[in-house]
Amino acid sequence: MEINSKSGSRLNSFLDNPSKALWTLAIPIMFGMGIHTLYNIVDMMFIGRLGGNAIAGIAFNMPVFFLMLGLTMGLGSGVTASIARFIGENNKRNADNSAEHALAMAAVIATIFTTAGLVFGYKILASLGAKGEILTLAWDYLYIIIIGLPFMIFSGFFRSILAGEGDMKFPMMVAGLGTILNIILDPIFIFELKKYGGIGFGMGVKGAALATVICQLIVFIIFIYMLFVKKHAYISFKLKDFTPSKEILWDIVKVGLPASMSMIIMAVGQGVFNKILIHYSSQTVAAYQVAGRLDMLIFLPIFAIAGGMTTLVGMFYGAKKIEALNHIVKYGITSAFMITMVSSTFVYIFAKTFSTWFTQDQEIIDVSIGFLRLLCLVYPLVAIGITSGRVLQGLGKGIPVLVITTVRVLGVSAPLALYFSFVLDKPVEWNWYAMMISTGIAFIIAVSWIRIEMNKINRLQEVPV
Repeated sequence: MEINSKSGSRLNSFLDNPSKALWTLAIPIMFGMGIHTLYNIVDMMFIGRLGGNAIAGIAFNMPVFFLMLGLTMGLGSGVTASIARFIGENNKRNADNSAEHALAMAAVIATIFTTAGLVFGYKILASLGAKGEILTLAWDYLYIIIIGLPFMIFSGFFRSILAGEGDMKFPMMVAGLGTILNIILDPIFIFELKKYGGIGFGMGVKGAALATVICQLIVFIIFIYMLFVKKHAYISFKLKDFTPSKEILWDIVKVGLPASMSMIIMAVGQGVFNKILIHYSSQTVAAYQVAGRLDMLIFLPIFAIAGGMTTLVGMFYGAKKIEALNHIVKYGITSAFMITMVSSTFVYIFAKTFSTWFTQDQEIIDVSIGFLRLLCLVYPLVAIGITSGRVLQGLGKGIPVLVITTVRVLGVSAPLALYFSFVLDKPVEWNWYAMMISTGIAFIIAVSWIRIEMNKINRLQEVPV
């Protein structure tokens, strides 16, 4: 089956220069994620002005939010890998069908999670350890976010579909627009600005959530207009002719479901750590949230490289271009490692400066500094683990990421942290040691697994490693 010139030329140009192709894909991802990360940082700065309890309230939302979007992001990675492989095989019909399955899954996920969130969200927050004012603030935020969840889920699948065909620029532009609007709306909805001569609604954490939902609605409308009215994509949507296919569904699910389970496990792990850290103080939970926002900034280029690698690995593997596949795997992982070595150095040196961006509470600052200066020592190992996992997803292997995440979170870090905190009664730093130990073990498993898979591919294709 012929591929039209747009995606055909994109695949050919990727094969001509795989290294350049990686940055062609990664830079737009990095730019879009950079704007979103900037929003997360600015958002936390605004919320930080409401006090430590407001930060802690948002922190208790993160496992729930991560759980709800985990299935979207995980299945989205399956959609990206599936579409990329079908394009590499010159099979547009299956690429289109894969995209249509993605939208059907989005509708089901949005319905289930919106309903469940509205019914059980408050009880879940309470079970995670939120109490009193913190619980009230957490639910004020989550309730509004849940109402806008369908827009976020569909937009996430649209981005995954476009990523599968190698189009990173348009999703980046849309995400950038939504994020800039969010940064503008945040202070208007959060604060009372009359004394500054402006318009402000003074809604606090509710305002932060409402600003997010409004912007996600705008992003959703743009995607609908460009993909269904303007026919922007190479992928064609013919929903009235949609026919479910077990083969296509399995092609998505075999990568996407393990990835989703991995995200859910990470959400559970984050919830466990919040429960452990509230044992020390609400400021400790807030510090964990602050450090997590900085983590997002540090790993921005790594997630961008990993996202580009999923598309390229899927295309090259589908097209049976094994030499290009070997090159991009080695080049991508090495690039991620080197970048993180540099960024880790900056984090260690400027940890105090970064922490004071968000709060002036000295306890929060001190705990954040301790977290960052310890965890930055294993950031390069995390970078290799992230990129290795996305390579395996691009190859259509979903189980390795699930196994690695399960061992890291449920097998090592969470049990160790519980043991250190409640059995040995150690200080909070020992929770960070648990994370470092689990990262080292996950690194060893990831590197071993990807070597086995790549050697297997090369033996089958009789291409030397």
